[in-house]
Amino acid sequence: MGILNVTPDSFSDGGQYANIHRAVDRALEMAEQGADIIDVGGESTRPGAEKVSEADELNRVVPVIEALSEQLNIPISVDTYKSHVAERALEAGAKIVNDISGLRFDKRMAKVVAAKGAGVVLMHIKGEPRNMQQNPHYDDVMNEIVQYLDESKKIAFKEGISNRQIVIDPGIGFGKRLQDNFTIIRELDKLFVLSNPILVGPSRKSFIGNVLELPANERLEGTAAAVALSIQNGAQIVRVHDVKEIKRVVKITDAILKNDKRWD
Repeated sequence: MGILNVTPDSFSDGGQYANIHRAVDRALEMAEQGADIIDVGGESTRPGAEKVSEADELNRVVPVIEALSEQLNIPISVDTYKSHVAERALEAGAKIVNDISGLRFDKRMAKVVAAKGAGVVLMHIKGEPRNMQQNPHYDDVMNEIVQYLDESKKIAFKEGISNRQIVIDPGIGFGKRLQDNFTIIRELDKLFVLSNPILVGPSRKSFIGNVLELPANERLEGTAAAVALSIQNGAQIVRVHDVKEIKRVVKITDAILKNDKRWD
């Protein structure tokens, strides 16, 4: 899953693709580099981020999705927790809703996904982007993530979303302490109990920067390590900025694991 942030303030690439033409060119480039899904986001959800109005988010994502839906042969995902933005994006050609709240922030979201027959990514978050990194605490991080995502699935089922439409995401960096992010990757197989494909998004995040003492634009190797271990431990989708490089990491990781009988 290639990340396309059409925002002025995302933590890693804010402002780079706010222009529709540059955004479309970048999405096409990621598709050529091997992306299987393009994830379009119009609101930064970095720690401390302030909310964006629905109108601004619509103006950012809908024209890009409309343009891409005519040129891409791979699915487009919209990264939003607002039901009206999701609805308009799906009408514009998106096929998946990537909801950081796991259907919690907007109670109408599940109805929209069900009505459109869309795929949905249910992510775990503790708090909201503006406050999620203010001393988050867990007694058992993996158990709490499983419980949260299981409840999100129940919300989905209640509105008629089927299990085959759902992907789950433990929410690396979203209301997590440094050690929690490492635990998630190491114990990712604990999410198997939910019986859904697992997505992880470690790309360029601060837990990598904290260990390597590097800024966001120098975290490629750290991202590659996190991706490889996530795949080994059960991830089936990886959400990344550096598609060309990480596609190579994925291919080699898959090749190694396919020759390991334990992985079967």
